[in-house]
Amino acid sequence: MNNNFLSTPPVVKNLLIINVLAFMATTMLPIGGMIMGRCGLWLGHEWFHSYQFITYMFMHAGFEHLFFNMFALWMFGRTLEYELGSKRFLIYYMTCGVGAALIQYLVAALLGELPMTLVGASGAVMGLLLAFGVMHPNAMIMLLIPPIPMKAKWFVIIYAVIELFAGWRGVGNVAHFAHVGGMLWGFLLLMMWKKQGLIRF
Repeated sequence: MNNNFLSTPPVVKNLLIINVLAFMATTMLPIGGMIMGRCGLWLGHEWFHSYQFITYMFMHAGFEHLFFNMFALWMFGRTLEYELGSKRFLIYYMTCGVGAALIQYLVAALLGELPMTLVGASGAVMGLLLAFGVMHPNAMIMLLIPPIPMKAKWFVIIYAVIELFAGWRGVGNVAHFAHVGGMLWGFLLLMMWKKQGLIRF
């Protein structure tokens, strides 16, 4: 892990800035609703456009949604960007985000839950959490609720199981399968890079 705890590498820094600016635009500008309507991911809806598989990651439903995603991006993304390199980190982040939306779309279509709207960086962030757990399995993570320490590998496994169960049961207004999808795509990409000798863990 990088010794400079408070340093923020360029891709993480710019992702934070873009997400915050996008949130300010959707909440403070008169055209905020139109921005959300154009940039959210409208799956199975007449408003759908293919570019929304990217732009939806920068839209958030509220301050709490934004805060926790950006906090996780900052916490885990800094270490991963230093280790993967900025270019590979950005590819990883975007792959997880787009892949998360694709998984959610496929599941929603199979379950007859379309149309639906998807916003937020959660799928991409879950990919970062997965990568941190794979690359630093024995690193200790302090949970917020309950405030107990846990090894990263167990946290990732438990979180993935909870998300699968919650998605299957349809718990809350949350795209649980997008979270699982981000982790799945992240795992596959990490395994591919490891096989190619591009990363080690």
